[in-house]
Amino acid sequence: MASSIPKLRLENKVAIVTGGAQGIGECIARSFVKHGAKIVIADVKDDLGELVCQDLGVEFAYFIHCDVTIESDIENLINTTMARHGQLDIMVNNAGIVDDANLSILDNDQAAFERVISVNLTGVFLGTKHAARVMIPRCSGSIITTASVASVTGGCCTHAYTSSKHGVVGLAKNVAAELGKYQIRVNCISPYGVVTPMSFNFIGMDENTDVYSNLSGKTLKPQDVANAALFLASDESGYISGHNLIVDGGYSVLNPVFGLFSLNR
Repeated sequence: MASSIPKLRLENKVAIVTGGAQGIGECIARSFVKHGAKIVIADVKDDLGELVCQDLGVEFAYFIHCDVTIESDIENLINTTMARHGQLDIMVNNAGIVDDANLSILDNDQAAFERVISVNLTGVFLGTKHAARVMIPRCSGSIITTASVASVTGGCCTHAYTSSKHGVVGLAKNVAAELGKYQIRVNCISPYGVVTPMSFNFIGMDENTDVYSNLSGKTLKPQDVANAALFLASDESGYISGHNLIVDGGYSVLNPVFGLFSLNR
């Protein structure tokens, strides 16, 4: 008889999740542990990160303070992970921020723009670079970046955020082209609006917010994004690289107010 015990899809794997102290990153970390991975959570929110690790169990999760815009922090994150576990199989570049919703380009401040680019794009570059450093000798690994539906559309977020998310998709494609010879896969996940603390602050969303969805009656949850990350981290996606997996219920494929399938709202 077949075993009734669910297969652990990440058994014996080690993963880093940046921005893993809350929101999508926390959900990814919890899903990875559930499926057998050892997790290192990296974040600047020390108290939240430590609480998540305590809840998951110190034998499964470890917290490291890390500002993804500082290369020495990323180096320390990778080196500490290697010292503790001897391997890095999965790197999830999830840390990200949004700026104030100044809709006019004339009102956008250079320093604020560069801050978003620094975290959302440069931080992903650094995480990818140093993960590749330890994955290349083993000829194995999966690098995953949380992008956004703003990576494939315009007009749904700020100039800085949209620019940064388009940028990480381009980076992932370029790095996938380079690292394929080492059997290292590099992909992105692009979710639609998810109810998280960041979206609470940015557009005033809460658990009861009704946002447009092309899938009637469904609301995107952090677990939906975590499920996509689990797939891209696992051996089930072993021939997928350079891909931007869009998790938006079909939002980006149509204009909801125009066309044959427009909605009467």
